[in-house]
Amino acid sequence: MAISTSLRSNLIKPLTALAASSSTHRLRRPFSSSSADDTTVLTIETSLPFIGHKCEPPSRNVETTPRELLGFFRDMALMRRMEIASDSLYKAKLIRGFCHLYDGQEAVAVGMEAAITRKDCIITAYRDHCIYLGRGGTLFECFSELMGRRTGCSKGKGGSMHFYKKENGFYGGHGIVGAQIPLGCGLAFAQKYSKDETVTFAMYGDGAANQGQLFEALNMAALWDLPAILVCENNHYGMGTAEWRAAKNPAYYKRGDYVPGLKVDGMDALAVKQACRFAKEHALKNGPIILEMDTYRYHGHSMSDPGSTYRTRDEISGVRQERDPVERIRKLILSHELSTESELKSIEKELRGQVDDAIAKAKESSMPDPSELFTNVYVKGYGIEVGGADRKEVRGVLP
Repeated sequence: MAISTSLRSNLIKPLTALAASSSTHRLRRPFSSSSADDTTVLTIETSLPFIGHKCEPPSRNVETTPRELLGFFRDMALMRRMEIASDSLYKAKLIRGFCHLYDGQEAVAVGMEAAITRKDCIITAYRDHCIYLGRGGTLFECFSELMGRRTGCSKGKGGSMHFYKKENGFYGGHGIVGAQIPLGCGLAFAQKYSKDETVTFAMYGDGAANQGQLFEALNMAALWDLPAILVCENNHYGMGTAEWRAAKNPAYYKRGDYVPGLKVDGMDALAVKQACRFAKEHALKNGPIILEMDTYRYHGHSMSDPGSTYRTRDEISGVRQERDPVERIRKLILSHELSTESELKSIEKELRGQVDDAIAKAKESSMPDPSELFTNVYVKGYGIEVGGADRKEVRGVLP
């Protein structure tokens, strides 16, 4: 079914206004991945306005396509399923050590990828599974790494907190709170030096927002006009501490003082996309900018945290009902008849199968060889000796 020019130019209202919108705003056709209309340009208003600090916020009207919206749904549903499966694997003791899950925050990872390229860099903290997946990683690599198998993205030696994919511009996965921010500014320095017109997104949580190294790195980035975008994923709890108990000024997008900032609804993938596109353009011309993504995690800080001692279950369920990023996209797709409920359920069933298959394959992978303990530690070819505890007995010479 052809779509008229007038319909294409109509502004699709946010979900809260759907009940009042007229029928002329609806796309009366089913979604088909083979349809030529998949690339029809739609203009959708973000759920909330952007709030700027020392900058003029971008427009709330975001251009998208039916294909992109369905892609958002598929990607976020896959991330959600992967994290739920990781919860089960951890409880079954197939994943050991620290494990921080991302369910609830998927719109940040997906919206950011929609605005940039793989030549742009991303570096983040330890809640990194979905960021890695968004950068082009596979489920098999994710689950292999989580279970410490040699087929993992870090050869089974990094675990949950240290995913890495340099060839796709993903520089980790870092376990020290805030330590990735100076590294991200270093990546931006290299980009500016190379003059390749790319940027770095250095991501951190509200729990790291008071770290001194953040402000030191930001100061240098501002002095040198580096293409660095600092992304504060504000899920409102640094471990078990509410933001208002840890920060005198929890308006993190303003914390750069002389550096512009933007507050974004981090549960709205389209708002994240618009903000990241705006930030990239700004950073290439003017230097660093801070994005505060107002988001929420459903799990506790890590798998050792039940997540219900410092917040109520009603609070968690309320966010699920009102702001869940996957459900927002689902409702948007259904409300504008881009797909049917049964088609979306079929997609979710397919994704569950993909996750189950990846887990089964990862379980069959072997553990790293013990010799891997000595790789990626020292530069090769220098004859480094490994001794005993008293250093009197040489146990071996590293290659």
